[in-house]
Amino acid sequence: MRLLHTSDWHIGRTLYGRKRYEEFEAFLHWLAETIQGDGIDALLVAGDVFDTSVPSNRAQELYYRFLCRVAASPCRHVVVVAGNHDSPSFLNAPRELLKALNVHVIGSASENPEDEVLVLRDGRDTPELIVCAVPYLRDRDIRVAEAGESVEDKERKLIEGIRRRYAAVAAIAERKKIELGADVPVVAMGHLFTDGGQTVDGDGVRELYVGSLAHVTAGIFPENLNYLALGHLHVPQNVNGSGIMRYSGSPLPMGFGEAMQRKSVCRVEFHSRAASVQLMDVPVFQKLERVKGDWDGISRRILELSAAGSRAWLEVVYEGDEVMGDLRERLDAAVSGTQMEILRVKNSRVIDRVLGRIHEEETLEDLDANEVFERCLAVHDVPEQQRPELLRAYGEALSSLYEDEVNAL
Repeated sequence: MRLLHTSDWHIGRTLYGRKRYEEFEAFLHWLAETIQGDGIDALLVAGDVFDTSVPSNRAQELYYRFLCRVAASPCRHVVVVAGNHDSPSFLNAPRELLKALNVHVIGSASENPEDEVLVLRDGRDTPELIVCAVPYLRDRDIRVAEAGESVEDKERKLIEGIRRRYAAVAAIAERKKIELGADVPVVAMGHLFTDGGQTVDGDGVRELYVGSLAHVTAGIFPENLNYLALGHLHVPQNVNGSGIMRYSGSPLPMGFGEAMQRKSVCRVEFHSRAASVQLMDVPVFQKLERVKGDWDGISRRILELSAAGSRAWLEVVYEGDEVMGDLRERLDAAVSGTQMEILRVKNSRVIDRVLGRIHEEETLEDLDANEVFERCLAVHDVPEQQRPELLRAYGEALSSLYEDEVNAL
């Protein structure tokens, strides 16, 4: 049996104001062609289908059109779990209808873990795969808050809650195998942050309480899993060196920090219950490039790209010693008549003459919520020893606010 593991599509995401629907459409077209041409039997999508909890009509159209196309292909199953960017209720709304297309959607943690254990059958109604489809686990799903508990207590409860959830679904999967008399592979899905996971600057991974402070180790996952399909981290990687515990990574670069990253999906083939994993490179649908250096280096690189006929979107980071107040004007002239577009300029040598110090030219959109809070702590001279506890409390507050926003939808 062959399955394809992907995650973190973030359909609807923009990049410095530029809409990227053509890229998302191109990726989903490529994915459908790959499923058809490679004889894929099951597609697993490990969270963050959409970039926001209220996706646009265009984003929804791309998603449902893709599901219909896959349902009409030889691919027998699609399993989708929600990520932290997804609205559980929004993803769940059409799930009964989608079941008719063999598309299984798990948008939120169920009170009964058995609801998350799916027995997938072939065309002869023979069981061929069991999927433990665990969605993004929110604080309220796995922890009971108690008055007076410490941050360490909260983290311990969160990690223990995640461990119990995976232990429960894995035990149910083993019981089903016995009941069915079928020695089929068991695959688990999840959307979380494992300890030691690799991220990149500006990759857009939302730092929520469960996603950031409760970094789980590979040891919490049951040993009877034949493959673990994870989402949340955008860099393709395995977990603690394991060949069968993997993040597929995002299929598109979510920011210029991912511009040089090779994107992929995971092709998993089972021989009995043994899994072999192959990374399949995703084509580059829109080239992103970060150009850094002094003016001579930047202008030279832009000329090289222009000569090569590049259509790249550029982020320019000026690092020269000379103060250039007309940097944007020079850059606009440099790309005039080319097929390139500059989406962002970062001038690290703009001098605040009043304060007499160097700072980066930033806007609020350059900073995430945690960075803004850290700047506030610094501006108000909060003692260093107090900052870790305040940052943890702030992270928990952010998580609660985000969950309330999702629940209100």
